[in-house]
Amino acid sequence: MQNKKQRIAAMCAILAKNPNKLYSLKFFQEMFGAAKSSLSEDAAVIKRVFSDMGIGRVETVAGAHGGIRYVPQMPANVRMLLVKELTEKMRDTSRILPGGYMYIADLFCTPYYVDGMAQIMAEWFVGAKADFIVTVETKGIPLAMSVARILNLPLAIARRESKLTDGSVFSINYLSGSSRRLQTMSLSKRMIKEETRALVIDDFIAGGGTVKAICDMLAEFSIEVVGVGAAIVNRYPQKKRINGYKAIFELEELSETKIEISAC
Repeated sequence: MQNKKQRIAAMCAILAKNPNKLYSLKFFQEMFGAAKSSLSEDAAVIKRVFSDMGIGRVETVAGAHGGIRYVPQMPANVRMLLVKELTEKMRDTSRILPGGYMYIADLFCTPYYVDGMAQIMAEWFVGAKADFIVTVETKGIPLAMSVARILNLPLAIARRESKLTDGSVFSINYLSGSSRRLQTMSLSKRMIKEETRALVIDDFIAGGGTVKAICDMLAEFSIEVVGVGAAIVNRYPQKKRINGYKAIFELEELSETKIEISAC
């Protein structure tokens, strides 16, 4: 049997590794061979420390199917430093690409930045009671997967080209807000269930055409979209094809010589 310090250290590691996952006290009883009363005291210590440090809260759910879970939170000063660092990196003019685009793939493939942005977005939607998360390939996948991990939700990925391994799919044609081209999007029917609730997560919103296509596709299955989040939103066009979205950054200007971006 482990002592109190060992139990608390192990419980912290387990809860932090699997945020928003409900663990019964019986699970920890079997792991540590400790009494429920001792584990309840351990959970109270963890709850107090996490709260005092501003790194999240430990929730206790009563009842036969109850237990404890960790809901992470990013301290305000950490969030401010992360947003500032990302803003400075994205303003680097070496990121300017021909055709009015900017290179950000490296940032969305760096776990520290992706997980940080995902934590900010997860805090927006932690109370939305979503059943799953939807994104579109490809750059949005790492961000959406990280949000899904934090919220402990499954992820459905809409593809521009369906694959045989997707099984039966639902497809829709839509006008892309960034390229202004007619494109096709497909979603495997095995990934979704009718009459559920979804969050839509993407890396970038330009005109909102892609996100609207996702929402329209989900509506065909009576799925309610309970939130839309993006890392970056383009200021222009100001009239988007969607409403009610949230973003971390706003791209205010992108020219051949300048990138102006700021926190929303």
